[in-house]
Amino acid sequence: MGKLVAVILLGAGLALVGERFLTFRERMNAYREVESVEPQNCHLIEGIENGSEDIDILPSGLAFISSGLKYPGMPDFAPDEPGRIFLMDLNEQNPRVQELNISDGFDKASFNPHGMSTFIDKDQTVYLYVVNHPHMDSTVEIFKFEEQQRSLVYLKTIKHELLKSVNDIVVLGPEEFYATRDHYFTNFFLMLLELFMDLHWTQVLFYSPGEVKVVAGGFGSANGITLSLDKKYIYVADVSDKNIHVMKIHDNWDLTQLKVIQLDTLVDNLTVDPDTGDILAGCHPNALKLLMYNTEDPPGSEALRIRNALSEKPMISTMYANSGSVLQGSSVASVYRGKLLIGTVFHKALYCEL
Repeated sequence: MGKLVAVILLGAGLALVGERFLTFRERMNAYREVESVEPQNCHLIEGIENGSEDIDILPSGLAFISSGLKYPGMPDFAPDEPGRIFLMDLNEQNPRVQELNISDGFDKASFNPHGMSTFIDKDQTVYLYVVNHPHMDSTVEIFKFEEQQRSLVYLKTIKHELLKSVNDIVVLGPEEFYATRDHYFTNFFLMLLELFMDLHWTQVLFYSPGEVKVVAGGFGSANGITLSLDKKYIYVADVSDKNIHVMKIHDNWDLTQLKVIQLDTLVDNLTVDPDTGDILAGCHPNALKLLMYNTEDPPGSEALRIRNALSEKPMISTMYANSGSVLQGSSVASVYRGKLLIGTVFHKALYCEL
């Protein structure tokens, strides 16, 4: 009898693992191939070789680009080099990137930048908030941007027990922001188990000096986050569920979900077109290729535009798609006056004139 029970339990366990494995492959779009959609006037940006995970463009056309992310399970072509922040002036006829110098007092050697967000104060001072993973921890670094010197002045590091596995942020005011937590666990093995079991334990957090709280939960892996032009709504990407959550902001900064926009691709970072309010999404058409990197069959790239996000039937169009022959592992798309930038987790960056 004992042996029979053991066999039954073993069979049930193997069946569960098998079902989870098949479901995991489907969630990662393991069988999807990319159909090419490439504007004519595109080229790789010289000087960016080791990722451009997030891009934030100021109203003036100056674009901040984070580079050098070291993330568990992702390829890393420069493991011994610290992360960097680049600047690109999209007003120039032939824009080029320039690395921003970071002031003393900041540990540059362990700089591991992830998501970013800018805030412009009443006196027009620009502040750059950067999610950082020094030694695989999670902090938020605050810098002041010195435009004339093309430099970042380090001001402060924010840490909190709830700010774990932080992926992206969107700044709301001085030292106030929403942040996404893309994993519940911080141990790499448990992170993989969490993803495999599809636990939906990740969250969106609100941070201010006086209050830190969870304002939304139940995401498979909360990733990119951005703010609508009218500042009434938050858009949150759930990368493993392949969708975008539209959430209403309340006076106490709590969030209420209004709708979910389902896609057929794994959504990474989100930005908003400053002219139209459309959502732009950097996506992974086949995330299994990202997790199991193969130079002979690299992960592709995809950038989407979502129009009328609040309507019953948002319009979704592909701005760019490539099998990986040009751009691998796209993570963000951002526009400024007919110019498109597409960044990647670990690869290069693309500049297009639309």
